[in-house]
This record gives sequence, C-alpha cells and structure tokens, in this order.
Amino acid sequence: MVRRKRGITTLDVAVIALILAILAYLVYRTTVVIHYHWNWSVIPQYMFRFDEERGRWVVNLLMQGFITTIKLSLWTTFLALILGTIMGFFRISTSLFKRLTARSYVELIRNVPPLVLIFIFYFFLSDQIMTVLGVEDFILSLSDRTRKILAFFMASPGQFSAFLSAVITLVLYEGAYMTEIIRAGIQSIEKGQWEASSASGLSWWQQMRFVILPQAIRRILPPIAGQLISTIKDSAIVSVVSVQELTFQGLELMSATYLTFEVWITITVLYFILTFSCSLGIRRLEVSLHIEGTSFRASW
Repeated sequence: MVRRKRGITTLDVAVIALILAILAYLVYRTTVVIHYHWNWSVIPQYMFRFDEERGRWVVNLLMQGFITTIKLSLWTTFLALILGTIMGFFRISTSLFKRLTARSYVELIRNVPPLVLIFIFYFFLSDQIMTVLGVEDFILSLSDRTRKILAFFMASPGQFSAFLSAVITLVLYEGAYMTEIIRAGIQSIEKGQWEASSASGLSWWQQMRFVILPQAIRRILPPIAGQLISTIKDSAIVSVVSVQELTFQGLELMSATYLTFEVWITITVLYFILTFSCSLGIRRLEVSLHIEGTSFRASW
C-alpha cells in the first residue's frame, strides 16, 4: 500500500504561526524589556578562526565541542551496542544466572540517575583506577604520531582520562537501553519462524544466524538509530566533569563573553542540526528496511 504524502494543513500553519509569535515575543522581551544587546557578529569567530601560523582556517571552541560530542556519541553507540548485544542474549538465555545478571544490570542502571553514574565513574575511574594503571603516563609515552591519532579519534592526552571515563559511563547507561531493544527485537520474531527453522534441522545458533537475526536486525536498527539521537543529547551531561564537549564549551564561552542568548541559541542550533540529520537518516533507513523485510518474509 502506497501512502500519499500529506500536504500542509491548516493546523500546521496555525502551529507554525504560534511558534513564530512566541519567538517574536521572546525577542521583544529580551530586547525592549530586559534591554539585552544582541551581538551575533562575534559568534562566528568562536566557531572557526584563521590560524596565521598554519595559514588556514581551523575550528575554534564551539566547533571543537561539536566534534567532541560527535566522538562521544559514536564511541558510546558502538560500545553500547556490543554490551547491549551481549546482555540482550543473556536476557533470553536458558541459563538462570545469565538472565539474572542481565536483568540486574538493566534494572540497576535504568533506575539510577545518569548524573550520579557520571560522578561515581569519573571520581572512581579517573582518580583511582586510571591513576593506578598509569593511563596518562602511558598516553604521554606514546609517539607523537600515535598521540595525534588518539586525539583525532578520541581526545588529547590531557583530556584522555576524562573522555574515557565519560565514554564508559555513557556506555553503561545507554547499554541498558540497547539490551532491552535487542531483547525485544529477538523476542518479537513470530513463533512460527522458530518452529519452521527448527523443523529444518537447524541448531539454536544456526536458527539465530540464518533466520531470526536477519529479521530481528531489521526491527532493531531503527530504535538503535533513535537511541543514537538520545545518546547525542545525553552526552551533554558529561560537561559536569569537564569533558570539553559542546555544552561545556558553551558554558565556558558564556562565562567569558556574557553572550548568554547568542551562545545557547547557537548551541541549540548545532544540536538540532546533528540530531535532525540523524532523524532524516533514520527515516530513510526505516523505509528501506521495511521494503527489504517484506521481501524477506515473502521468500521465507
């Protein structure tokens, strides 16, 4: 069935007009009532600046934080997916110990505020374990080329411990949600698929590999992509432990320039660009997976 694209309705126009009216009122309040002096001309220089030594434009504070946010989100999503896959299989395991382990992990993490987890893992991992293991000394002992590679993919040597602590905390937090996504995706496969594959003489792992997972992945990927958007927004919380992501850089810039509205509006736009781009990608992914899934079920 082909769905017709819905055009702009009267309700859409009314909502857009209401939003514009609210924005106009807020601008009026800040400009006329509060007497706030807008100064947008300085914002671009905090995003990009011209480096005279290198002879080219380089990223500045806000874009550095923007890039760090992307790194945090990608590393967190990748590692949380691995952790969530393991815990997801534990959740559907026939072993009582594995089921209890995964259930305890999910319930513990999902019922503890992420801010509490951030402080626990930052002060415990960064100040204690990483100091004992000599992580910072090891990073500093690496060659310049290796440190540049680490800085490109993760963080600079001075920020590496804080960045790693933030990643581990976010992985544990997001991994709990990934676990439930993967468990639900596998258990959502119709019972007839299990019975048909079992009747074909396939073992449990062969059933999972050839029949169940190919179908479950099509159902799992869209919510996982949605979890990526949540991870981008959740990454802002690590600013409290001085990880130099977008929100932290915004706080630093606001305290230095007192450009409260300009800085936070710019940060809002950057977050929106990042999350909205992911949303568009998710929509295309859902359409393609729906088409592929329909053809797969027909062939099976």
